[in-house]
Amino acid sequence: MELFAQIIDEIDAAVWGWPMIILLMGTHLFMTIRTKGIQRKLGTAIKLSVTKDPEAEGEVSQFGALTTALASTIGTGNIVGVGTAIAMGGPGAVLWCWLSGVLGIATKYSEALIAVKYRVKTKDGRMQGGAMYALERGLHMKWLGIIFAVLGGLASFGIGCATQVNAIATVCNENIGVPKAVVGVIVALATALVVFGGLKAIARVCEKLVPFMAIFYVAGCIIILAMNYNYIIPALQTIVVSAFAPKAIAGGFAGGGIMLALRAGVARGLFSNESGMGSAPIAAAAAQTRNPVRQALVSSTGTFWDTVVVCAMTGIVLVTTIMKSSSLDIGFIEDGGVLTTIAFDQIPVVGPIVLVIGLISFAYSTILGWAYYGERCLEYCLGKKILIPYRLLYVTVALIAPVIALDVVWSIADILNAFMAVPNLIAVLLLSPVIVKETKKYINNLDKKSDEEIPTV
Repeated sequence: MELFAQIIDEIDAAVWGWPMIILLMGTHLFMTIRTKGIQRKLGTAIKLSVTKDPEAEGEVSQFGALTTALASTIGTGNIVGVGTAIAMGGPGAVLWCWLSGVLGIATKYSEALIAVKYRVKTKDGRMQGGAMYALERGLHMKWLGIIFAVLGGLASFGIGCATQVNAIATVCNENIGVPKAVVGVIVALATALVVFGGLKAIARVCEKLVPFMAIFYVAGCIIILAMNYNYIIPALQTIVVSAFAPKAIAGGFAGGGIMLALRAGVARGLFSNESGMGSAPIAAAAAQTRNPVRQALVSSTGTFWDTVVVCAMTGIVLVTTIMKSSSLDIGFIEDGGVLTTIAFDQIPVVGPIVLVIGLISFAYSTILGWAYYGERCLEYCLGKKILIPYRLLYVTVALIAPVIALDVVWSIADILNAFMAVPNLIAVLLLSPVIVKETKKYINNLDKKSDEEIPTV
């Protein structure tokens, strides 16, 4: 088992080397330039995200599609993932994670645009789209679409389910003494009640859960930053300097210089905001929207809230905590969850409660969002007959996840994330002329209805 874990770790390190970082960050930068800085439309995008358009084609509201996507992105990556990035790459990883979010807004916009443009309507009236349909209908590369869909289906059991349930079980066991096996039963039942209701049931839950969990967690971060206010400026300086330092800086911080900081930050950024991975556009394709650009703008706000706001706040909270606690040696902390727990313990009495509720709600929402992604991917490959078996297997994984070792699963999740991103980024880059054309067509008239006919399958 140790040999297998070592092999997986080596594959993970190889996959997340310079080629993957260049491909991902290069696409973010390229699409930022091609869309003429679509990030400038963030205000309009946020406004559109809470605007209903019931007359447009689609299964759920634009806000419902956004919160379903946010449910899968705002998860343990925002809490445990940022801490792990700092433990691996030092505080400089926070800056690279943040930059991957800022530039990643353009990639999230682009992948959502082609997901909506090339979406299809099933005979029972459901909207389906994503990288697999863009590859098939936009580039006539169905074989690559199938590869993406298979990877997405497999990833849902790891990144979307097992790691999230295990995080919930661990935090409940350590903080309130609930046995892990009991947590597995509760989460499995709660998951089954929602996922067997389909997208509309998932969207209804996410519309209520996502705003609550984000506000609740951010409020906790603000309280900690208020307590650590003397360290905020020094922390920001440390984050920036260490992001470009050729070697790890001193002062209790770990990390191995630019490469480790860059690798850890970008990998955790993708794990958190999923920009470039192709998962969130699957939810965007189901939205009630008049044209591809309108929903693409709404979808792009997910990366802003997830990484530019929530991950950045978590990073600053953790770095100020390390600087404040002079006796804390991050070099001996490999678990990002431990680092985050130490940070929230600074809030008397309610700190652990805030962290527990935040992590549970973040992880549970991710379980729901990825259940939808996984079944859409596998339905693309195997048809509607796979839905019930998939949901049963998904709930089963949720049931057993708390009692299995998941160190290797996290590394496998990283690998699958990268492999999913490759065909999706191919679609984004090769269809960039279409993205530019559609953007020019609709960007100044977002209420214009698409004149593209939606095919029925």
